[in-house]
Amino acid sequence: MKADGRFLGLPPDFWANVRTISEYTGYTARGSGQIRIPSLPDIARVFRRLGLDLSAIFTGDDALTPLGAQLTEYFAYRADILNSFVQPRLMDVDRARQVFHELRARLSPQCPLPMNKQKGAKRSPAFLTGCVNMLIDQNRGNYPCDYDPHSPATLVQSGRLLRTLSRRLDGAFPATTNPIAVWEIKEYYYTTTFGSRVADGIYESLLDGMELDEVRRNTGLHVRHYLMIDGKYTWWDCGRSYLCRLIDMLHMGYVVDEVLFGYEVIERLPDLVQEWRAAANAL
Repeated sequence: MKADGRFLGLPPDFWANVRTISEYTGYTARGSGQIRIPSLPDIARVFRRLGLDLSAIFTGDDALTPLGAQLTEYFAYRADILNSFVQPRLMDVDRARQVFHELRARLSPQCPLPMNKQKGAKRSPAFLTGCVNMLIDQNRGNYPCDYDPHSPATLVQSGRLLRTLSRRLDGAFPATTNPIAVWEIKEYYYTTTFGSRVADGIYESLLDGMELDEVRRNTGLHVRHYLMIDGKYTWWDCGRSYLCRLIDMLHMGYVVDEVLFGYEVIERLPDLVQEWRAAANAL
């Protein structure tokens, strides 16, 4: 999913308001299992509680200021995109297993299909990662792909080292040196809570995105950056607030290009790999 252009490029104080209002009013509509849209009275109560100037949101005649209108529009958008688009695409382990095996039978891939890190009965292929690898392999043409980088992405220009990223990501096309695209995969089919390890994955992706955004602004080099996540119980049942944070990060420009949610990998990734190939051809 790409960011909605209406909310790209908004100033930091807008996102400070989004985060603060969300934290104080809650991300989920209690008892409904849906994302909450803070009401105007909710927003006013937050401002009063924190001693903030209500005139930033409301004019003297109780109409909304431009900031107030943007906030209400964004909260409605975020709730709608998560409730109606993201939720039905997040897969549980049974659906992910089925999609993986159907794709493997159809494509007969030669790429790596790694196992997950579980033990015993839960030991199985890493279903989302396998789907990602198969779809890239099917669409990459003659270009190589690093499906399991053992070094962080490095950017070089005219023989000069520009940046080596802080972390190793889960994949790079066509290689980790001057990649056209990099991606991180967060699949959690067997977790029973939204724990610190899952939350840390969000902040790791935030770091990646901030570094790549800095590179783009300072050098003009655009490395396409993707985050791919799945695990319906973990992300939807336990982690809806973090899904909201992901949508916020996407629109802040800190997941530079797209977040792919569950089955959206199947729907969207082939077209993305074709775009990568076209970019590689242009070089």
